[in-house]
Amino acid sequence: MSSAAPAPEEQPPRPVRFGIMGCASIARKLARAMLLAAPACAVTAVGSRSEAKARLFAADNGLPAEARLHGSYEALLDDPGVDAVYLPLPTSLHVQWATAAAARGKHVLLEKPTALCAADLDAILAACDASGVQFMDSTMWMHHPRTAKMHELLPADVGDVRVVNSLFSFRANEDFLQNDIRVKPDLDALGALGDAGWYCIRAILWAVDYELPKNVIALPEPVKNQAGVLIACGATLYWADGKMATFHCSFLTNLTMDLTVVGTDGTLHVTDFIIPYEEKSGPFSVASKSNFAELSNGWVPQPSKHVVMTDLPQEALMVQEFCRLVQGIRDAGAKPENKWPAITRKTQVVLDAVKTSIDNGFGSVDVVS
Repeated sequence: MSSAAPAPEEQPPRPVRFGIMGCASIARKLARAMLLAAPACAVTAVGSRSEAKARLFAADNGLPAEARLHGSYEALLDDPGVDAVYLPLPTSLHVQWATAAAARGKHVLLEKPTALCAADLDAILAACDASGVQFMDSTMWMHHPRTAKMHELLPADVGDVRVVNSLFSFRANEDFLQNDIRVKPDLDALGALGDAGWYCIRAILWAVDYELPKNVIALPEPVKNQAGVLIACGATLYWADGKMATFHCSFLTNLTMDLTVVGTDGTLHVTDFIIPYEEKSGPFSVASKSNFAELSNGWVPQPSKHVVMTDLPQEALMVQEFCRLVQGIRDAGAKPENKWPAITRKTQVVLDAVKTSIDNGFGSVDVVS
């Protein structure tokens, strides 16, 4: 009596073949993430404004010897061996090249801020939708397992969220303040608001389950450079039910990445929410049902301290999730995941409202979805 033939082993999905468009400094971090995310992805091409620059980038970042090196962005998009592009170009170039990538059927992982305004982002998202490709912005902290753990604890330990404060700053040196693309009006006109404020606004929206505020009012006296680009600013966000949130972002003060979420029953604190102090661990604390100790000489109970470990850094987890979605589309006929473009657009809409308030004398600006 013959035994049944063993079932064939299920083959792992083919890696997503990434092309890196542009050799900005942040692209070094994502190149490493892509190598760490193997076998979900493979870096198969690099495109730059010169082939020499692409070759230097590949060598400096340990990319595979077989990676193709293109001396133009167009050549990268014409490469049939590329499934998806990571696009860390200056924000002013995002519409042109992200829409071109989508039109050629390439999935788009786009550096933040994703666009100079919501209308530009809408053009990018429409191009991705028309081609059936996945869109995701590269807000890395969203993919750290700590983020999911904190969100899981919010309903029971924090309760109804009423106040959120977020702050992201770093002390830029003089070379940055004079020469970095983030202070140039023709490259990244949103300045600190787009670069650092993006994270603050995203964190606020995350804390309230992406419910858009009713209106925003920018804080007076933002700091601009001589070219008129914001290098420090902030705003307060208001919701119809009385919730409020405040953020501040700056290129002028010490490295700080604070997020505080205050609810009816507790308070969540995280002091490294964008980039954890250590790559493989993410700390946070929760004070729940807090009260004064007898004689008001302390707190009871003490806040609980948590640490969430991860084997891979958050940027590699982001790449893995993006690749999982692309593999589903490419190999199984799945539809693109709409969650990520929707979150991106809400972040952009709030950022637009803050910029409008700054430009119009710090008056109240309604947030229109």
